[in-house]
Amino acid sequence: MHRILFICHGNICRSPMAEFIMKDLVAKAGMAGQFHIASAATSTEELGNEVYPPARRKLAEHGIGCKGKTARQMTRRDYDEYDLLVGMDDWNIRNMERITGGDPKGKIRKLMSFAGSRADVADPWYTGNFERTWQDVSQGCKALLETLEGEK
Repeated sequence: MHRILFICHGNICRSPMAEFIMKDLVAKAGMAGQFHIASAATSTEELGNEVYPPARRKLAEHGIGCKGKTARQMTRRDYDEYDLLVGMDDWNIRNMERITGGDPKGKIRKLMSFAGSRADVADPWYTGNFERTWQDVSQGCKALLETLEGEK
């Protein structure tokens, strides 16, 4: 069982997009039963809020739903409960390491690193470009799934 937690600042745009894109990818690959996938925030700003409407619409354009998802904050305990904690940008990674007290097992990774890039996932909260975020997250999630399949 692969246990993956996607993390961004507020858990209303990038990390829920990653959560539901990854769930869609593993379902289409017939591997849903081999994964537990969730998402969380490093901040408390959006706790309890639903996925941001433009992010919801972008997922829906691709036939992916996210009904019922509300923002939650990651905790130190998540480090023990998940195999991978995947951040969207360098700022997220620093906050994740602060929350967990470090990364002794090498579980904290940046999403685009799976695609061989040091780039951050574009933050649509600031850019308004949800298509760019879709492209980044899709590329990162596909590369992550390929990486995990290669570990078999």
